[in-house]
Amino acid sequence: MKKNDSLAIHGGKPVRDTYLPYGKQWINNDDIEAVIDVLKSNYITTGSTINRFEKSVSEYVGAKYSVAFSSGTAALHAACFAAGIETGDEVITTPMTFAATSNSVLYCGGKPVFVDIDPQTYLISPEQVANHINAKTKAIITVDYTGGPADYNEIMKLAKEHDLIVIDDAAHALGSTYKGEKIGAISDMTMFSFHPVKHITTGEGGVITTNNKAYYDKLILFRNHGITRDPRLLSLSHGPWYYEMQTLGYNYRMTDIQAALGLSQLNRLDAFLLKRKTIANEYTKAFQSIKSVRVPMNLGDRESSWHLYVLRLDLTKLRVDRGTIYLALTEENIGVNVHYIPVYYHPYYRKLGYQKGLCPNAEKLYETIITLPLFPSMSQRDVDDVISAVQKVLGYYEV
Repeated sequence: MKKNDSLAIHGGKPVRDTYLPYGKQWINNDDIEAVIDVLKSNYITTGSTINRFEKSVSEYVGAKYSVAFSSGTAALHAACFAAGIETGDEVITTPMTFAATSNSVLYCGGKPVFVDIDPQTYLISPEQVANHINAKTKAIITVDYTGGPADYNEIMKLAKEHDLIVIDDAAHALGSTYKGEKIGAISDMTMFSFHPVKHITTGEGGVITTNNKAYYDKLILFRNHGITRDPRLLSLSHGPWYYEMQTLGYNYRMTDIQAALGLSQLNRLDAFLLKRKTIANEYTKAFQSIKSVRVPMNLGDRESSWHLYVLRLDLTKLRVDRGTIYLALTEENIGVNVHYIPVYYHPYYRKLGYQKGLCPNAEKLYETIITLPLFPSMSQRDVDDVISAVQKVLGYYEV
């Protein structure tokens, strides 16, 4: 974008004087006190706070078991381990996600198989999943993109027919529902992320929820170096001090400090979700009449938790490309982003042999989307500024 174009939009002055990020944590005094209490206690890691946090997550989503990890990526890695992914196995997933989704397959020696999205919902296409299942397929990793649940009736039906494991990357979807049921107990294993821009935060952190005891036991083992002290699992015993490393695991433990923050944040989750939904509704109402954009579609039987609000540009009605719109909004001090670059575009994946053209719908989507700021601590002025900036920039560049 040329500088004179920028000035022509602004009239010399941006909508905002200060920068508004696309996402941000909301920490209050209760959160701080919860962390301080743990810091003053005897256990700042491997203590009882982690167990209480896991139990609270399980109760919230309706799953029997939860296992907390140091990050969402660690949790996905553990889920692939528990699923038995190994060299020679293929795992079907979507490219419209953060790289950690498919990286977790690579960590276990498996091969990610990227399939296209539904062009209306932007979610993994069950039809495309079905077209790519073969004798090497071991699992499906769905992604609840922006908070919208995948089509689990169809996905789970395919999994049952072909004896596949379904791992739900629900990093965006804590609090989302599918046909009235909370995400977290529908798939075989579900991952939630607690990164600062997510619905609740533990700083860094993640969790796997499941109803399967065998998966639960493997997850517990994997996050602690593959080591167990459980007398029922030991091959022998030298005494009460004895433990065994039974598989090659990792140090993926969450600390009690993180868990305390997570527990405190859980108390406000429903309020956070309501605020996200309110902001999303305001955006949709303001933007649905703009001819150069498409607002997110109503998923009907699915309730999004609105991790992200993604506008899709109609470039045929704009005289510039997405990059120019992006830069113009940032010059209005609106912290827009793009979610996501198709995973197989990254140089590492290209070295593995993945090429552009694999998923045409996902690639077209990538070229036209912009993520707007959306987080619970946004003020009404913040929301109004985003709306004003979008209307201002698109109004200037529309054909």
